[in-house]
Amino acid sequence: MKENEIVLSPNPLVKHLRKPASEFTKEDIIKVIEEKNIQMVNFRYVADDGKLKTLNFFILNKEHLESLLTTGERVDGSSIFNFIEAGSSDLYIVPKFRTAFINPFEETPTLDILCGFYDNMGKPLESSPEYILRKAHDKFKRETGMVYKAMGELEYYVQSKRDESYPAIDQKGYHDAEPFAKWEHFRKHAMQLIAQCGGMIKYGHSEVGTFKTEKHLFEQQEIEFLPVHPEEAVDQLVVAKWIVRMLGRQYNVNISFAPKITIGKAGSGLHIHMLAEKDGKNVLVEDGKISQTAKRMIAGVLDLSPALTAFGNTIPTSYLRLVPHQEAPTYVCWGDRNRSALVRVPLGWLHNANEMLSNANPLEPKINKDFSGKQTFEFRVPDGSANIHYLVAGLLIAVNHGLKMNNAVQLAEDLYIPGNIFNDEFKEKRNRIDQLPTSCFDSADRLKQKRKVFEEAGVFPKGTIDAIIEGLNSFGDKDLSERLYGKSEEIWNLVDKYLHWM
Repeated sequence: MKENEIVLSPNPLVKHLRKPASEFTKEDIIKVIEEKNIQMVNFRYVADDGKLKTLNFFILNKEHLESLLTTGERVDGSSIFNFIEAGSSDLYIVPKFRTAFINPFEETPTLDILCGFYDNMGKPLESSPEYILRKAHDKFKRETGMVYKAMGELEYYVQSKRDESYPAIDQKGYHDAEPFAKWEHFRKHAMQLIAQCGGMIKYGHSEVGTFKTEKHLFEQQEIEFLPVHPEEAVDQLVVAKWIVRMLGRQYNVNISFAPKITIGKAGSGLHIHMLAEKDGKNVLVEDGKISQTAKRMIAGVLDLSPALTAFGNTIPTSYLRLVPHQEAPTYVCWGDRNRSALVRVPLGWLHNANEMLSNANPLEPKINKDFSGKQTFEFRVPDGSANIHYLVAGLLIAVNHGLKMNNAVQLAEDLYIPGNIFNDEFKEKRNRIDQLPTSCFDSADRLKQKRKVFEEAGVFPKGTIDAIIEGLNSFGDKDLSERLYGKSEEIWNLVDKYLHWM
């Protein structure tokens, strides 16, 4: 890490220790605790429900701290994961030092650390979400020799009392600023705290969704991150969701990551961008255009996308978002800059990037720099109900699957749509390409069909896939959209039930 990156880092631990978080050691954590007079340590972990849990420790002395950081602690696994029985439920949680951050909400100086799960033999718990992700990442690196990076777009609604001043236009909130956007200051505060806790933020802005009810204002916002290694990408999303909710409580507003707040208004997604590098070079780009490798990776995601909904769209209201004409995907296709597609290849600074600066600023000299490392492709299906660890693990498996498929490039070319899928010119193609599931019931069925791909090399244990399928089927939502058609009160009751699900 360069000196200027340390000086400019918003993370106080990075500044204090003068090293990147990836290099934190146990000795570093002890040093921070001693020198910053930290009095408490929180072990944090994610359970079945996707929310951040906590185990609190008041530091008694250095020996106590040393033991805590070395051996972790024992927890009741049956209360954390549905797949663990009470008869043999003890697990260890062990801190991962690179994830440490100073808790911004505690009055008592407190250090939080995310943890991994270990079984009674001291081995990583095969079925824990964080270890499934690690196995998928290790498999990808081992089989491809590439580095995979991912980033998430965290969308959510702020619900507050109705405000009549400077009214925003319904469903036209994209990049609105104060005074028309009422909660810009909230988002900026959230971004500040997320960055201090280690989140690598790209930017934040207000989103399309804005509307009013008789008593309330609903304002949609987004915080987007930079591409990092997959475990880090997931960690920062988990911590960010917790921070946004905690801050909402301080501001006395309601925060929801639910995929759908009400029918006819923009839903909230959890889009995942990804890229891969080899020898430090982005493999998605070749000779100034999307590479054959990129097409193979995209084909793998397209082939497994209906099954991936089992990880990324996990509640009945997920499928109220995945409907036509709502800038959410319904057909299995991809395109450039195309927001109706399941996979989108956004602008990537591949053409005339060097000229834009000097054109906008005539006093700036022309430069010659390669910006192709910024190119990503985006999976637009998931939403805030996602089990983020399973989702990113599934995407790692999917891109690796595409790299192995004999017909990957042909499949990608067949499923390429150069415009809005709902335009009349693509009617014939719509009739012959696959569609995404329309319910949790359908999603479970599609996962069942592809489960062997996810179970390969033991990445997803068989019991985990069984549990996911059982959980999706438990909603009993087969043909739910048809059953709810025109029943406004029943739709609202369903939305309200899942407003804070994950």
